[in-house]
Amino acid sequence: MAGTGRWFGFGFNQFGQTVNRREDGADGKVLEPRPVTLTAQTPGKGEEARRAWGSEGALGGGRPPQISLAWSHTAYLTGDGSVYLFGFVGGCPWHQMCMSNRSHEACTDILTSEKYLLMLRQDRVECWDIQNLTVGEAVGDATWTRELKEEERPCTALPLIGDGYVTTSPPFYKPLSPQLRARKLALGSEHALLLSFDWTVLSWGSGRHGQLGHSTVENEVEPRIVEALHGLAMAEIAAGNWHSVSASASGDLYVWGWNESGQLGLPTKSCSKEHQKPSQQKGLEEEATSSPSDGHHTVIKSTNKKETMGDSNVFISIQAFPALLDLPEVSEVSKVSCGSRHTAAITRGGKLFTWGWGAYGQLGHGQTDSSDLPQLVNYFVQNHLSVLNVVCGPWNTFVFAQQEEF
Repeated sequence: MAGTGRWFGFGFNQFGQTVNRREDGADGKVLEPRPVTLTAQTPGKGEEARRAWGSEGALGGGRPPQISLAWSHTAYLTGDGSVYLFGFVGGCPWHQMCMSNRSHEACTDILTSEKYLLMLRQDRVECWDIQNLTVGEAVGDATWTRELKEEERPCTALPLIGDGYVTTSPPFYKPLSPQLRARKLALGSEHALLLSFDWTVLSWGSGRHGQLGHSTVENEVEPRIVEALHGLAMAEIAAGNWHSVSASASGDLYVWGWNESGQLGLPTKSCSKEHQKPSQQKGLEEEATSSPSDGHHTVIKSTNKKETMGDSNVFISIQAFPALLDLPEVSEVSKVSCGSRHTAAITRGGKLFTWGWGAYGQLGHGQTDSSDLPQLVNYFVQNHLSVLNVVCGPWNTFVFAQQEEF
């Protein structure tokens, strides 16, 4: 019989945003999966809140809990519609906060960033300025609200809302052409991916790292079909800061964009030497402005498949068109997620593979090495856990898993 599912976190934990207990990751790193356990209680609910979290931190409620990640904090949506924040919250690290539901109207989805938290309710989307919240119960008014039209109310997954989508920066809402008929939307730091109802992938935004998949490094103002995938039924999409991943309905995995840390699972110079690691002290500003041409090695911008695949010794910095990536064991992929410079994929057998930048343990392999080869996260196999969902933050990873059936 399957057990109750729960979230596990690993990676960057300087502020308690991955595992909110100082004894786990006091040096700012959690190298292997750890159960997410919180002590926050909904003000005024007492015992009801404790039952919702459970003695081990697992959540009950009408649906599985959801997670949205920023660099310094994590937003957690429980099964009963309550929202908690933990990490650097209210101007303090290692804190937790409950977003009090004064209207007694449950939240159905969340999307967070360093500054703003978006909350989807039945008839509206609210935006809260996280930096203005105080530790304890969140009070005050939302920074921005968009009322949902009747035809928009069936939407259940941010950032999509009707014929548009929301972002965590002003003006918060951007329209899309109704002809696109969006099924899913993934937002990178400078680009966007859209999966339409006919299973077609489109992309737009900055293309300077090849993350749009159009075989160039040019920008695109409007959504454009990724021609290399056109005609294939694609089922999943994910966007990192500067790379993109998509999985087909048959479980094939395609990758493109920046590969500086091996986040595409393709050969990279930074992972070629046994003891060479990316700097663990890179700050947000340095990472946000860094470019594939930075560093002291030759950059190869691959736009030709023969050039990429013909020489096994070629290091790939930019993969400007989708490349098919094989996982070990000929695994079929069911879900994908991208961090800033790392990637995770779940197979249909419930196994988790990760690769890319690993300086904070965000790959979950018990060390801080980066990898340009997809590697199985053994923790879940060893503990007989089947992985159902994965969400990558900028420098950390969260996994939802449950006990395997016997």
